[in-house]
Amino acid sequence: MLVAVSGTKFSGLELAIEGLVKDHGFQLIDKDKNEDEILDYATKNYTKNLVVELEKLSLLEKLEKRPFFVHLSLDASINLRLNLQKLNPKFKENDGIDLSDILKAIDECDYENESVLVRERANFKFKIITKDLSDIKNRLIKSIAEQLQMLQNQSSSNELSPPLRPDWDTYFMKLATLAASRSNCMKRRVGCVIVRDRRVIATGYNGTPRHLTNCFNGGCPRCNDGNSHTLHTCLCLHAEENALLEAGRDRIGQNAILYCDTCPCLTCSVKIVQTGIKEVVYSQSYRMDEDSFKVLKEGGVNIRQFNFLQDPRIILI
Repeated sequence: MLVAVSGTKFSGLELAIEGLVKDHGFQLIDKDKNEDEILDYATKNYTKNLVVELEKLSLLEKLEKRPFFVHLSLDASINLRLNLQKLNPKFKENDGIDLSDILKAIDECDYENESVLVRERANFKFKIITKDLSDIKNRLIKSIAEQLQMLQNQSSSNELSPPLRPDWDTYFMKLATLAASRSNCMKRRVGCVIVRDRRVIATGYNGTPRHLTNCFNGGCPRCNDGNSHTLHTCLCLHAEENALLEAGRDRIGQNAILYCDTCPCLTCSVKIVQTGIKEVVYSQSYRMDEDSFKVLKEGGVNIRQFNFLQDPRIILI
């Protein structure tokens, strides 16, 4: 695993790198080396735990192409950063360092175009919000180590697996979430993916039928008037309905799994049973959950909830 660490000025970047090297056996790569040399060395030694400080966007663009790469960014409040500087052995109260000079250095680093772009592309964003400076280094390193350990443990086999490679549930649920982004419904955005043998059969999202005006353009009066008690007048097809219609019973076949980012409603559950879906995996709950569960269970459909971690992951310390 290659871990790159970026961060705002005085936010504890050096503490994080020092902790990974001294406490967890990471090997430090010199950030000032030629970028191609860094990339080649990391590629040849991808089974080792490596860490590098990340400042340049050009280096990030090279490293993030590699499957063993993980990017962490650090940030902290101005007050905490000032206090961290006071703990720095290089800092002396009588050095004549003016507060305005420190704030100027922070602004010049944190709001420089390239610095902003680098930090915003981090996979993990650590936000130090505590006001307690005691043992801050150990808490920071512990939190980082826990997240990295989770990545190393996510592989279901003994084979070495890229740290950010999603498992199948996460992969298909992300596809369902992506499908939801195409929704035109005014009420909520829902996406669905139907899978068999780990192959996508169909996708769907909710909204008005083809050739009708999109819901968000006024195509469905029920969704646009805000009345939740007139569901029977709704013109919008649900994400599950669209996916089932797209696939059809013949294409669904045996042992198909339906992934949906919201638990299917009662009406969709009836159709899921009828089309032969064997398992439903959902992320968010819905107000009809109990009625849907009853139909699905009686219809022989397994159902389970799965919550995946959103990207980027934001960790508060």
